Order: sequence, then structure tokens, then C-alpha cells
Amino acid sequence: MNRRQFIAITATGLALARPLAADPSGGGWIDYEPNLIRHLLGEGKTVLVDYAAKWCATCQTQQQIIDSLRATNPAYDEAMVFVRVDWDKYGRHMVTTSRNIPRRSTLILLHGEQELGRLIASMDSGE
Repeated sequence: MNRRQFIAITATGLALARPLAADPSGGGWIDYEPNLIRHLLGEGKTVLVDYAAKWCATCQTQQQIIDSLRATNPAYDEAMVFVRVDWDKYGRHMVTTSRNIPRRSTLILLHGEQELGRLIASMDSGE
């Protein structure tokens, strides 16, 4: 899947998702804890999951691109929750293996029981 397809699917997710309350921490990213994604999906939320490592340059670039998109379009924050899964801590955990995540720097967009899109090690902003 290329960046344009992912953005198109994300836009569809925005249309499907109901507005969410603002993240009380103000950081915009929620660090994964066991069952968090399942809980958010059970509440009907759309979730962008970032499987990342702090030391990963590709992961850092992806985060900068996402943060830039979010800064220019508040609809992203209104329509989805952003969850970061620490690859070093959860790389072999069910949250990773059950979704066949091949490596760090993988982004997936989830809504309900569906995976709406996936990018692996992509750093193209799509512009």
C-alpha cells in the first residue's frame, strides 16, 4: 500500500469515526499498555497504531510526518486515537504477533474488527 492509498483510507476512517474527547495529557500519543487497543476499538474509536522504537530513525521520521499532518488538520485528533507500541518492549507480545507486524516502523489503522490500512517503513509524506 502506498502513502496516497493510506491517506485515502485514513480519510475514510475520519468519516466513519465519531468525534473523540481531547487527550488529557496534551501529548496526543498514548503509550500502549496491555488491552488498550482492544478497549479503544470496543468503544468504537478509530486507532492509528505506531509500532516504533525510540532509537529508530525511520520511526522518528514517521512520527514527525504524522505530527505535522495533525498540526495542520485538527480533524485527525478529533476522529482517531494515536497509540504508540514500544517495539523493544512489545515486539514479541500478542499486540504485535496477532496482527503479523513484521518490524518496527509499521503503522496500522484500525476501526472495529477491521484493519483499514498498513504502512511498513514508509517515510513519504504523500505530498
